[in-house]
Amino acid sequence: MTFSPELEARFEKFLAKYPADRKRSAVIPMLIYGQDEVGAITDELINEVAKRTGATPLQVTEVVGFYSMLHRKPQGKYHVQVCTNISCLLVGGAELWEQACKKTGLGHKETSKDGLISLEEVECMGACSWAPAVQVNYDFYHDVTPEQLDKLIDGLAAGKKPEQIAEVTKVSC
Repeated sequence: MTFSPELEARFEKFLAKYPADRKRSAVIPMLIYGQDEVGAITDELINEVAKRTGATPLQVTEVVGFYSMLHRKPQGKYHVQVCTNISCLLVGGAELWEQACKKTGLGHKETSKDGLISLEEVECMGACSWAPAVQVNYDFYHDVTPEQLDKLIDGLAAGKKPEQIAEVTKVSC
């Protein structure tokens, strides 16, 4: 499998961090970055990560099945995740989820026909103190109001990058 020079360099950096008998520790980051470049976790990506880390394809497939941030089918250019775990639920997370579904016409793990937006309900983003939380790709948004969610989705649907949508504040981690 051929990757961009940037991803090849990143893979080499991950593999260099671990002793020869611990290369499997690089499986998750390699899958995440591979998924970003390829668009989804494919059998070819699984086999390549297995070969490079010394894991079996079955072991890598088991990792993919366990972690919800790894996807076997392509996600939208903007993957919107809405937290509905207890802290977010108590301050409007369920209502934000329903609103996101209605606004986009999508359900859990669905992607718009144009491939621009995908939607996912998630259990926890680790942002309990700033609930309700929404994530777009790797950008987090805390204390999200219904109005902010609408502006975020409208902006994404118009092709704006999340950082170009001034009404919503991105949180740097």
